[in-house]
Amino acid sequence: MSLLLALIAAQAAAQPAPQQPMTMPMQMPMRQGCCGMPSTVPATTWNPAADYISVGQDEPGYRSWYLAAPWRAAQVKSFNDFLVANQVAGIFPTWQLLRTATSWQECGGQPFEVPPSDQWSHMVQTLRYVHDYVVPAVGPVEAVSVYRNPTLNQCAGGAPESAHKEDSAIDMVPLRPTDRITLMRTLCGIHSEHGSAYNAGLGFYAYLRFHVDSIKYRRWNMDPAVAAECPPLIHPEDIATVGQPLPPAPGATTPAPATIAPVPATTAPPANTAAPPAATVVKTPERG
Repeated sequence: MSLLLALIAAQAAAQPAPQQPMTMPMQMPMRQGCCGMPSTVPATTWNPAADYISVGQDEPGYRSWYLAAPWRAAQVKSFNDFLVANQVAGIFPTWQLLRTATSWQECGGQPFEVPPSDQWSHMVQTLRYVHDYVVPAVGPVEAVSVYRNPTLNQCAGGAPESAHKEDSAIDMVPLRPTDRITLMRTLCGIHSEHGSAYNAGLGFYAYLRFHVDSIKYRRWNMDPAVAAECPPLIHPEDIATVGQPLPPAPGATTPAPATIAPVPATTAPPANTAAPPAATVVKTPERG
């Protein structure tokens, strides 16, 4: 018996030790700090919205805000019912469309606010543009600032004519990893092709935050190198003469009709899509 045990032990000792599977060290992405600068604290997920969303304006903060006043439930339901009726519900979670300014705390404002009901219609076309072209191009997005009442807008550094005051603007960040230049090129491309039909405005802030509204067809705050790649916007004063000869000077012979090139139907935006003149630069503060 002892001889048998000795033979088994000898055979076991002769077997090579099992190989442990080789594992690669996990690459832990660094959390983005202010304006896209890497923080020293590693993060496990891509979360660009963290640069703009403070405690109280996150989802738990929304629940607290919602429950703090019983009358808010009816307001939120009415707003959500409006989105459903206009077939633009679900593009963002409804509570994200109630986020106010990023600097709501410094301004003594509310983190969330239901816009006045007479302005809800301004959001419909913006949401359609995001659904039809922004999300297919850059992936899912998160709304970080939407409606701002006039007092909060002024404190947050918003432009006096800000589309946020009319509940038409959404500041958002992409939830699929990308970089600022790629984001600009992608959004500029779809804006040049489709923005006019939606009266869409497109603006950029620090890092990955960008703005879309449906107040006026325009762009601003683009890096010069990217802006040079984007087709120029057609100005309203040019629409009537695109492909047409200039009016003849007094006494000059009028050109024959055969020399007049037809105006393609796609070159003219709808009548209410006026764009600023070439010299106009839309200045929108970065903050908020």
